[in-house]
Amino acid sequence: MMARRRWALLVTALALGSGGAQAQAPWRSITIDERLAARTSLAVGDTAVLAAAAGAPGDTVLIAGITRRTADPSEIARSEYRVRLHLDHLQALTGAGDRVGRFAVQTRDVPGAVDSAAARINALAFGFRAYPAAEVAVETSATFRVVNRFHRAIGVITIVASAIFLLCITLLKVDERRRDVGALRLLGVSRTTIVRAVVLEASLIAVIGSAMGAALGYGAGWIVNWHYQGVYSTPLKFAIVTPGIVLFATALSLGLGVIAGLLAAQRLVRRAPLDLVGR
Repeated sequence: MMARRRWALLVTALALGSGGAQAQAPWRSITIDERLAARTSLAVGDTAVLAAAAGAPGDTVLIAGITRRTADPSEIARSEYRVRLHLDHLQALTGAGDRVGRFAVQTRDVPGAVDSAAARINALAFGFRAYPAAEVAVETSATFRVVNRFHRAIGVITIVASAIFLLCITLLKVDERRRDVGALRLLGVSRTTIVRAVVLEASLIAVIGSAMGAALGYGAGWIVNWHYQGVYSTPLKFAIVTPGIVLFATALSLGLGVIAGLLAAQRLVRRAPLDLVGR
């Protein structure tokens, strides 16, 4: 029966059976998702009573496997469980042998295979409508898109505030060295050399800060994912730090560091050497 590979979905009432695996031929096998397994302490080999409604007579079934949920944002807010059983078993259990709510069809990883399969299914008969999984995910993730835009807005505000803060800190730190810069100017060091030194130092600080920020982001992302993946029993990643994000943040930080260092150095070298040393 397992070789027929015909699975369907049904959320039903489950009652714990007597426990241990006692393989008996008449028992049908089912799989449950890890959220239901964690909630009911069911494990592979346990038995359960599967019924179409709570309190109704059902069939004793054998837990043959525990499935892991996919990383689907639309399932996060749903507090439902997922049970998979053979199609004929589902039909007999529900008494609906000719009614289907939804089919999931997996295609080969070939360009255009999804669109071709959807077109063929839609052309089979009136009343069928096939959608690519990507379109379904987009339609069911509208809330997450709004949250994503909100996070981007927070990111832009944070970058602007960080740039202003970086500029102010650089100006203060460079101004604290005005006596040293004045002494260097009196010794004959050119303005260009001083500007290059200040910009180089600001750039190094920006790169080091970017590395520390990336490490902090990776660590914080790991903690966030570990916590919420456990809460929602999902492999979905709630916080990610991609190489693209790290490169963008490093480039942005380096650019801001160069600009801040250049402005601070220009402000310093425009003053007379004696004025810098306080004479």
